[in-house]
Amino acid sequence: MLHLRLIVPADRTEEVLRLLESTVGATHLAVLTGAARDPQGDVVLCDVAREAGDGLLARLRALDLDKHGSIAVEDIDLSLSVRANRAEDEAPGEGADAVLWESLTDATHEESTLSVTYLAFLTLATVIAACGVVLDNAILIVGAMAVGPEFGPLAGICTALVQRAPRLAWRSMVALVVGFAVAMVVTVGFSFFMDAVGLFTEQKVEGERPNTSFIWQPDLMSFVVAFLAGIAGTLSLTSAKSGALVGVAISVTTVPAAANAAAAFSYGDYSQTWGSTGQLLLNLAGIVIAGTLTLAVQKLVWARHDSGPAPGR
Repeated sequence: MLHLRLIVPADRTEEVLRLLESTVGATHLAVLTGAARDPQGDVVLCDVAREAGDGLLARLRALDLDKHGSIAVEDIDLSLSVRANRAEDEAPGEGADAVLWESLTDATHEESTLSVTYLAFLTLATVIAACGVVLDNAILIVGAMAVGPEFGPLAGICTALVQRAPRLAWRSMVALVVGFAVAMVVTVGFSFFMDAVGLFTEQKVEGERPNTSFIWQPDLMSFVVAFLAGIAGTLSLTSAKSGALVGVAISVTTVPAAANAAAAFSYGDYSQTWGSTGQLLLNLAGIVIAGTLTLAVQKLVWARHDSGPAPGR
């Protein structure tokens, strides 16, 4: 269930109440007349089944409530109510499968912002992955995948393409390109330093690496794995039952590929550099294509579940 807290201009309260009362899946309606001070108006509270939430939010925005009032949404962890159970039963679909597009857009907007923290995490992940590829250590590779925050901008691009949000797409693209550029440049410098102190050697980079050689040898399977991981990550991002990026942290060699390209570049091995860059681009493309298709299918499916009435204007 979702909890909605609305600040409604007094002259629109009745219209909003009619909308809420006629929405399948909405319950626990309460009105605090004149309680809001900034902006002035009435405070309207209600709970709504998650599967009915996106349609209701769209109708509230169609009433310009986000411009003249306020719409706040919270997840309800526990609701002991027969009415709530009935509302969830009446709403079409399953709450775990529902996508809140407003929430997704807001989340991906935040995760795709080019910030110092984002750059720090991506750089640290790439440096850790560089240690993994030079030492041929699969554990470090998996750890670097888990630390890397690059799925945020990738999800932002997917969301922007489906929602036709060019500003989000541009913001996500800038975060992705600048983030990897900074991380790889720092990793090149880190590789020079590690070589100077004798911890990295050319023999380790050029030698047999059975655990990590696939990182700079892209093939069709690389795209297939990235595509499947993109679906898993997108479903994880949109599902109410999973907050973790399932599949992405363990299956996609984006950060390790960038790290291998940087380490190989520091030793003048341009063959590995180009191979790793190809692996990176292939994985990024696979995730974006899979994520966009997944969101498009979800949007198409849930458009058929929209059960609320169109607002009267």
